[in-house]
Formats: sequence, C-alpha cells, structure tokens
Amino acid sequence: MTNPMQPIHATAVARHTPAGWRGVLIQGPSGVGKSDLALRLIGQGWRLTADDWTCLWASDGALYGAAPDTIAGRIEVRGLGVVTAALRPLTRIVLAVQCTHEAIERLPEPAVLTWQGVTIPQLRLDPRPASAGQVVATALAAL
Repeated sequence: MTNPMQPIHATAVARHTPAGWRGVLIQGPSGVGKSDLALRLIGQGWRLTADDWTCLWASDGALYGAAPDTIAGRIEVRGLGVVTAALRPLTRIVLAVQCTHEAIERLPEPAVLTWQGVTIPQLRLDPRPASAGQVVATALAAL
C-alpha cells in the first residue's frame, strides 16, 4: 500500500474562489513546464502550495495537497534559481492538469484523476502557450 503522505512528482497552486481556496495539481514529465505554468498563475494572484513535489492525500471524500517541509514556499524559476513565493500551505485539490507537449484535442472527452478513491476532473494542456494560465483558470471556474 502506498503511503498517503508520500510526495508525488507534481506542482500545486491555489486560488480563492466563491467556495473558498481551491487548488490545481499540475502534473507531467520533468521539463514540460509545470513550474513555469505555476509561476504564471502566481503572477495572476494564485498562491503556491508546492513546487515539483506535492504531498497528496484523500480525506472525507476530498483531495488535499501540501508541500514537503523542505521545499514549502519555494519555486524553481528556470534560468534564475529557486525563489520564494506567496504560499497557501494546505489546499483542497479540485482539478488535475496533465501537461504535455503533444497536440491537444479541441473538444476532448472528459477525463478524470482518481487518487485514494477520490475522483477529480483532469485537463490535458500544453503549458507553453500564453493562454495556458487562463485555460486553467477557466477550467477551475467551470467546476
């Protein structure tokens, strides 16, 4: 059985919504642009929960994320190094984003991520276009 508090390779950011703080889990292979997408969202008022490694667990039918203590409040900025960022230390994760550099379907079938028995919507996204942050914000708002 997997340790529920074991970090997974993912970045998490959060935004205040009418329902309270809600987070997005950003996944994908190394170098795909997870931290860069998170940095652009932080520039739009989002908060960092975890960069590169996220402790993800289920509780009472919801998913939650937090950073391992060793990296809390820090994000890697390619070409600059590791810097501090506004932190949301604990976040309810309601959307997963799977970053890819492959072509994205215009009207894809709905996808989901299931973790420890909790299912949330999953969005496939190329994080490189300037609109990627707005796509994530729009997807979160549509939930």
